[in-house]
Amino acid sequence: MAGHKLDTIDRMILSELQSDGRMTNVELARRVGISAPPCLRRVRTLEEAGYIRGYHAVVDPRLLGFEVHVFAMVGLQSQAEADLAAFEERCRGWPLIRECHMLNGEVDFVLKCVAPDLSTFQSFLTEELTAAPNVGSVKTSLVIRGAKDEPGVPFDILEQRLAREA
Repeated sequence: MAGHKLDTIDRMILSELQSDGRMTNVELARRVGISAPPCLRRVRTLEEAGYIRGYHAVVDPRLLGFEVHVFAMVGLQSQAEADLAAFEERCRGWPLIRECHMLNGEVDFVLKCVAPDLSTFQSFLTEELTAAPNVGSVKTSLVIRGAKDEPGVPFDILEQRLAREA
């Protein structure tokens, strides 16, 4: 399916699973209007092609004691590919960093971090992040509250675009 254009049913499957990854194959098949065996084959094909990268539960970090959420904007001293890759690898090893994105513009990376309290984040910031090789600057912003946190992609926008192109 990689390099293959997804059909309407494939996109419906992806949309439904993005909304509720726990539904049974029978329920998924009912929602997209096909029988269960071909639905399961399609899901497996979408998984193998990389359209579905995994399944996970969305947990509430605050209920688990992670009260501090911070975005850190990191500037590196060198943007050579080897240095960028080394920083990304280091980020993968830091548990407090939940997301790491390389950017174009004034900063090189934005990191989404969670910590149980401010002192834990401050220790990470001063002892690990700012002390890491090649880190030139770090600016942080403490999250006061979140207004939206939607995973995935907006399938309705995709369908509108495809309808215009048809």
